[in-house]
Amino acid sequence: MTDRARQHQILAAARVLLEQEGPDALTMRRLAGRLGITAPSLYKHFPDKSSVVDALADAMLAETAEALEAAETAAPGSFPALAAAYRAHALAHPHLYRLTTSRPHSRHLEERAAAPLFRALLPDEATARAAWAFAHGMVMMELNDRFPTPEAVTTAWTAGITALTPTSL
Repeated sequence: MTDRARQHQILAAARVLLEQEGPDALTMRRLAGRLGITAPSLYKHFPDKSSVVDALADAMLAETAEALEAAETAAPGSFPALAAAYRAHALAHPHLYRLTTSRPHSRHLEERAAAPLFRALLPDEATARAAWAFAHGMVMMELNDRFPTPEAVTTAWTAGITALTPTSL
């Protein structure tokens, strides 16, 4: 197996472990056990756990960009469609979403993920940034079960999207 193929295998196993059991389960020892290797063998491919986490977060940002790009293609310029795609993708990967949004990243990856939102809401960059913050904050509140009912989540999403959607759309 090539080094690149082994890295992909390690990341795939790390992702499954993270998504199934949460961030506390993601240790080099547990990861090695899933792969049937010793923990020191992982260090040939990743210098430490942080580098595994960084690679997982980079993958999540790329996937978020792809989800938003697909929503943009399906509904050009639609902030509601972008917000729905963002939310759906984040809620489908809650542990990976939390891990990704809690650390700094490559500016290029963040810009790619945010680009459809900025295209939908430009030339008003401030509104685009507010919309990004709204979507992130709402997802975090939903993941952390901060709403009294599912209806309250829907009502809050609808109110925020309505407030942030340009009236010309």
